[in-house]
Amino acid sequence: MAVNSVSVGFVSLGCSKNVVDAQVMAGFVLDDGLVLAPSPEAADVVIVNTCAFIGDARAEAAEAILQVCALKTAGGCRGVVVTGCLAQRYGDRLLQSFPDIDACVGVDALDRIGAIIRRVAAGERGIVAVTATPSRLFSPTRPTLSFSGGPFAWLKIAEGCSHACAFCAIPGIRGTLRSRPMAEVVSEARALLGAGAGELNLIAQDTTAYGRECREPGGLAALLRTLDVLDGRFWLRVMYGYPSLISDALLETIATSRHVCRYFDVPLQHSHPDILRAMRRADTIKPVATLAARIRNAVPGAVLRTTCLVGFPGENDAHFEHLLATVTQARFDHVGVFVYSPEEGTASYRMDAVPPPEVAAERRQRLMLAQRRIVDEKRRELVGTHADALLIRSSRPLRGRPTWEARLERQAPDVDGVTRVVGVPAHAKPGDWARVALTGGRSYDLYATV
Repeated sequence: MAVNSVSVGFVSLGCSKNVVDAQVMAGFVLDDGLVLAPSPEAADVVIVNTCAFIGDARAEAAEAILQVCALKTAGGCRGVVVTGCLAQRYGDRLLQSFPDIDACVGVDALDRIGAIIRRVAAGERGIVAVTATPSRLFSPTRPTLSFSGGPFAWLKIAEGCSHACAFCAIPGIRGTLRSRPMAEVVSEARALLGAGAGELNLIAQDTTAYGRECREPGGLAALLRTLDVLDGRFWLRVMYGYPSLISDALLETIATSRHVCRYFDVPLQHSHPDILRAMRRADTIKPVATLAARIRNAVPGAVLRTTCLVGFPGENDAHFEHLLATVTQARFDHVGVFVYSPEEGTASYRMDAVPPPEVAAERRQRLMLAQRRIVDEKRRELVGTHADALLIRSSRPLRGRPTWEARLERQAPDVDGVTRVVGVPAHAKPGDWARVALTGGRSYDLYATV
């Protein structure tokens, strides 16, 4: 294999922040004179960009690694490089577990990926590029290179997390909070909008902490105000907020903006004070109790998304009933529920009184069923209302009619379902906008007509 003609394929797992890392690496790959393959099967070297947040994510990563290693064994590729959280967390232990891996690259070495791929292509094996404590911050060299799969983009505004939640391994994997300079974020946003993005989703481990460690004046609210004056028709969506950092200034900024979605993604994790203290989230006890009402009072029409964690050590029936009542009363628009996963290196790893797996699974099911009833009620309330929709892609027919997959302001990519729209003009293309009337829906998806 000629090293100068190496093609590189990507398998990217996990959250949108991981997708951004894959995009950044792809830029460095191209800058190094290598080429991107259309698929892993067509690549000389395959990068498996992994997640390691919880047990299910590690299992998914292990399966993907085995599949790519099998591809290599069958002659479909020449090298396998594992990147992302799993590589950062376990380093050379991965090489022992998966001997067909050629290199492990941590989150601090994204800019070395081209050189490492060349070494793998030349036959070198056993490469480990993992730092003990991540401290670097990367901006894309090719900001319009997008793996989102549609006319929208992920805009990472910070890396790492300075919270110390007892269940979370992310600070150990990604390091403490590092915010990107506002000028860099705005420059990237301008480039993405110029390339046709209709929606920019601001992401970080904690977006609401943006600028706190470097005293960026005004923090997230100031960043949103700066982005809000950019030209064009687009949405700005903020993901991954923290309950105690939803400030009055942030609420006012969102309520008065032209482009920022009235959409709040704020993981509560739990509601009971005992469990929040055990989770080392005591600073959220008071905010969690009033969050939904406070947001809706400050931002009329706000859509709320949250995530909850059940089965945490010490959670009893009374604690869970408190959480169930909180979610039911708050009537969140979107809820994700996860079962506690003991994570090596976290404060909760050796805690006692972990509910049995079947109890945790039953609690998750009860919470999801309660939320499903709320979703069904809200969907019925939406019938007959009107909304702006961002057209994503043409889709399978709905009741025999040509249909588009679209997204409303109330729907975040990948997690909230989609809106299926009929009556779209034949000349429409991805990224166009349509005014639609909501006609119904099924499960977490909505139906609409132009």
